Amino acid sequence: MTTNVTEAAISWRGVKLRNEQFTLGPLDIEIPRGMVTAIVGPNGSGKSTLFRSLLGLEPIREGEATALGVRLNGCEDESYKREVGFLPENPYGHENSLTADEKAKFASGLYPNWDWEKYRKLLRHFDVDGSVKLSKMSKGMRRKAELSIAMSHDPELLLLDEPSSGLDPFAWKTMLEELQRYMEPGDRTLVLATHILEEIRRLADYILFLYRGKVLGLYEKDRLLDDWRTLVVQLSASGPGIEKLDATPGLQGLTEAGPGLYRLEVDSPEQGEQYCRACGFQVLGIQRMELEDILSCLIRKEEARR
Repeated sequence: MTTNVTEAAISWRGVKLRNEQFTLGPLDIEIPRGMVTAIVGPNGSGKSTLFRSLLGLEPIREGEATALGVRLNGCEDESYKREVGFLPENPYGHENSLTADEKAKFASGLYPNWDWEKYRKLLRHFDVDGSVKLSKMSKGMRRKAELSIAMSHDPELLLLDEPSSGLDPFAWKTMLEELQRYMEPGDRTLVLATHILEEIRRLADYILFLYRGKVLGLYEKDRLLDDWRTLVVQLSASGPGIEKLDATPGLQGLTEAGPGLYRLEVDSPEQGEQYCRACGFQVLGIQRMELEDILSCLIRKEEARR
């Protein structure tokens, strides 16, 4: 797990979140301030539970957690929520009868930094009519309206759960532009849970991998994509055996690809290649790993560990 951060916007130390059917943790994570962190993992990994813990909706009974410098467990100070914007994955049914403007008016009373000019500008940019009831909007239109509301008080911390759900390609591009503009001041933190890999490539500075309630790693995105490679190696009948491959530097995964042919997933590609050649293996190819391949590799390791 790699972060090398000096200041954290969010911190979980030894945190476990439990209910009758699911346990998330233990969590020992620091989300860097002023950066974009993408939370990635299959459905049911714990992404929404993580957000709920930050909003005080999921009690933290084990470990310690902080957000924007405020301790979340054992403390009644909820002033930090004024600096948090949140977009849930699914809309709230009790808000169906409200128009976007009515919901915005309610939100404006909760946030001292609420900016009506910014709200109206976001609606125009997203091409949303604020006088329409939320229940009468399409899924994508409602998503844009609620994202506008979540961003209109310039929160220091913005939490987005599957923000692009229901958006068409044009609206998705507009959302990316707005989120990039939101991050421009340099002192804001964006955490988003997403299945859209292009969103991660364009926005994220860090990637947090979750799987079945476990943290598989928090990585700096550019370093992750630079470091992880697939090596395809050929063993000879008279040379060393597969047991030598198990000692490859940075080995993360090893699969058979044919008779005497193996695919190695490594996060130290230069050392891995040098080692394989020194052992007498023939290196047939080296390929950059995509994010989905890296996640699959981490999941296989976790399943093997379990």
